Amino acid sequence: MKKIITYIIGILILLILIFAILFNFNKEDKKEKKVSKKLEKVTVAEVAHTIFYAPQYVAIEKGYFKEEGLDVELSLTPGADKVTAAVLSGDADIGFSGSEATIYVYNSGEKDYLKTFAQLTQKDGSFIVSRKKIDNFTLEDLKGKTIIGGRVGGMPEMMLEWAIREAGLDPKDDVNIDTSVAFAAMSSAFIGGTGDFVSLFEPNALDLEQQGYGYVVASLGELGGVVPYTSYSARKSYLKENKDVIEKFTKAIQKGIDFVLENDSKTIANIILPQFPDTSLNDLEKVITRYKDIDAWPKTTNFSKESFDHMQDVMEKAGQLEKRVEYKNLAYEK
Repeated sequence: MKKIITYIIGILILLILIFAILFNFNKEDKKEKKVSKKLEKVTVAEVAHTIFYAPQYVAIEKGYFKEEGLDVELSLTPGADKVTAAVLSGDADIGFSGSEATIYVYNSGEKDYLKTFAQLTQKDGSFIVSRKKIDNFTLEDLKGKTIIGGRVGGMPEMMLEWAIREAGLDPKDDVNIDTSVAFAAMSSAFIGGTGDFVSLFEPNALDLEQQGYGYVVASLGELGGVVPYTSYSARKSYLKENKDVIEKFTKAIQKGIDFVLENDSKTIANIILPQFPDTSLNDLEKVITRYKDIDAWPKTTNFSKESFDHMQDVMEKAGQLEKRVEYKNLAYEK
């Protein structure tokens, strides 16, 4: 009899434990669903997927956006012109590209134009890659040569022109800047034999080096100066109607920037590795160090009037600016 009672008690205890586990699991599941329901979805048209944007990927991988109640969905949209088109059409809530795009839109007469509310990078993130090894490279080495420079009117190509002019050369007469190659095809074009030099973002520049196709000889970020190089923008109407979203989004990005500035390259590389599954941890670390060395990332999401005006200087010299725009017109007031 005692054995039967003990057996029954044992079964009851087991059932209670199973019930408790299932109840707790169900409770946690409901809690997770409740949290996910609270997240507000925000679509971001991203101009490129590059290690240059490390603070953004840190914000994603560390859950900073979710902490702010946002579910951020990135949509790769190559070309700043295509990013702005996506935002203006409503296919994306926020655009992430070169700040020059907001000026083009404003000067086109668009009523619901774009304003920049946060910067992520403050310098050009591309590197000049030479087909041949050149010791003590200077921009004079570009004279009489061809360099694949990117899209006309895009910041990478305009910054390249600015650097060449600052070196005392004429980017039209002294250097052949090939602007016929699409951004995504620049590496493959160079590998295929086009050009003596190419201007590339990471990890493409490092990839070419490791494959033996070229040598990184200079950083355009160091040569071009401080500008709101890559930033987040949205339509005036969206900014007005979604102030809380913009505030939360900016907070998450600032946390990402802070993390990148406060931690070493290896730590950052480990965090963003899921975003770059085809890049080794070692290569990620090398690239992050390169960007840290040129102070690619600002201390704050706010950008100054001076950096905005310098960007317009660069555009003006490149012959791509019809009319200068006041900083206050395109900088979102938080």
